[in-house]
Amino acid sequence: MAMEHGMIEPFEPNQVKHAPDGHKIVSYGTSSYGYDIRCSDEFKLFTNINSAIVDPKNFDSNSFIDVKSNVCLIPPNSFALARTVEYFRIPRNVLTICLGKSTYARCGIIVNVTPFEPEWEGFVTLEFSNTTPLPAKIYANEGVAQVIFFESDEICETSYKDRGGKYQGQHGVTLPKI
Repeated sequence: MAMEHGMIEPFEPNQVKHAPDGHKIVSYGTSSYGYDIRCSDEFKLFTNINSAIVDPKNFDSNSFIDVKSNVCLIPPNSFALARTVEYFRIPRNVLTICLGKSTYARCGIIVNVTPFEPEWEGFVTLEFSNTTPLPAKIYANEGVAQVIFFESDEICETSYKDRGGKYQGQHGVTLPKI
C-alpha cells in the first residue's frame, strides 16, 4: 500500500540495521506491522536562555535554538523537536499512530507524535523528552519511532485536508500554531 499510494518517501521496504559503513544503527524501515521512521539532522532544542513561558496559544520561537547535526544532545529534563527524513501522504481511509522505539524508551527518552489523520501530508514533527537527570543523545538518520497504520473499510467523512488542517504540508520542524 505504501508504494502504491506514495505514502512514504523515501520508502525503505526492508528493516535497515546497519549504516553503509557497516556499523550498527537504531533500525528503520518496514517492520512487522508498521514502519520505523528516522529523525533528520534538523533539531530545535528547548532552552530557557530567554526565560520565555511555554504557551501553546502564543508560542515564543525564542524558546528554541536551531541545531543541524548528526547528533542532538538534550539537556536533563528537557526536550527537543525534530522532523522525519520521510515525507508522508496518508490516504483518506488510513489513520496512523506513532510510538517511540524501545531502544530510546529504555533510556528514558520519550518520543511523542500525534496521529497522522486521513489525507494529512508532510514531514512529521517529532517531540523528544529527556526524562532523565543526564544529557540524552538522539541520532539523526536512524530509527526513532514506529508508525502503525490502521486502514478503514470506509472512507472518512471529513479528512484533515477537507478541514484545512493547520499542519498540512509542513516542511522542516514546525512549531505550535493556533
